[in-house]
Amino acid sequence: MSNFPLRYKLSWLPRLVHPSVRGERGGWLPAAASLAIPAPAATRRLVFIGDISAVSNRTTPVIDGRLKALIASADLVVGNCESPIVERVRKPLGTAAGARHAMTAAFLSGVLRAAGIERQRLLLSLANNHMLDQGVDGFAETREILAAMGIATIGAIGDGPTRTIDLDGISLAFAAFTEWRNVDREEFAGRVTMLDDFARDDFAALRQAEGDLICVVPHWDWEFRHVPRPATRELAERLATAGAGLIAGNHAHVPQPAERIGETLVAYGLGDFLGTALPHLPWPGRIGTMLAVDVSAEPATKGRLTAYEFLPFFRLRDGVRERLLPLDAVPGSIGDRARGRFGELFPPSASLVET
Repeated sequence: MSNFPLRYKLSWLPRLVHPSVRGERGGWLPAAASLAIPAPAATRRLVFIGDISAVSNRTTPVIDGRLKALIASADLVVGNCESPIVERVRKPLGTAAGARHAMTAAFLSGVLRAAGIERQRLLLSLANNHMLDQGVDGFAETREILAAMGIATIGAIGDGPTRTIDLDGISLAFAAFTEWRNVDREEFAGRVTMLDDFARDDFAALRQAEGDLICVVPHWDWEFRHVPRPATRELAERLATAGAGLIAGNHAHVPQPAERIGETLVAYGLGDFLGTALPHLPWPGRIGTMLAVDVSAEPATKGRLTAYEFLPFFRLRDGVRERLLPLDAVPGSIGDRARGRFGELFPPSASLVET
């Protein structure tokens, strides 16, 4: 049984059709800013792309060149693997209805080729509510397939509480957890890192993590809500206090705003990179964002965030596949509405520079 509250379950369908913009506002960041002047001569770039899944789309997407260029600029790409990767579906009825997720290794490989993502530059989180959608055996198969593909993962108990990655002299510690699960806790136990596991002993694993920068990838908040709940913002503050310097969240399936807590950059939700719940999802659910973050590699400021940029895009239906376009290139009234929604979440640029 899932751990979603009844109120959450009852609101899911209405919010899917009409994503909410209600909630506490104030303090949101602009879509891009420099955080250090002068800019360091040497930096490393992280690009976070959000949720990757195959529900109503099982054909390789077409991805615009500007989006691919941002991905190509990354030293490391970080995403959330929202679907188990299996060659045989174990839950056919639920999968056919879209309630359970699944994708094949061939589909994921096609996505990576279309996006220009090299496997050795990819880090995927497995900490999400869908990871046991194909059962315990499906989770084991997912782990085996990703290992065979040479793709690093976080968020599984077997990955350890944190994974340290060296980017040509910068040490980055990554951790991931999910607040939600679709099945009984017993199935998740010992397999996927839950919030309760991660928060044990006042986030001891996070406080003990070593790295020039500590990054957390949480699967949190409520779906189809553009504004994070107060409880989510409180959790972000606890993560920042425990040592996280960068937090990039998932699960809402629509873009959410960003803020800074001290020196910590918090991106509450990037939306979906791929994987809509319905073939013809209402337009707010087709807005996604990619987050590029530059990290100083200079000895005196190593690990410090120096700049960030949110690049919004839109998933247009193109027959049996999706076409990803930068938001400013989407034509017609739907493009106007989508750009207006993004502007509600990311105010005009302001000076955030810290000398």
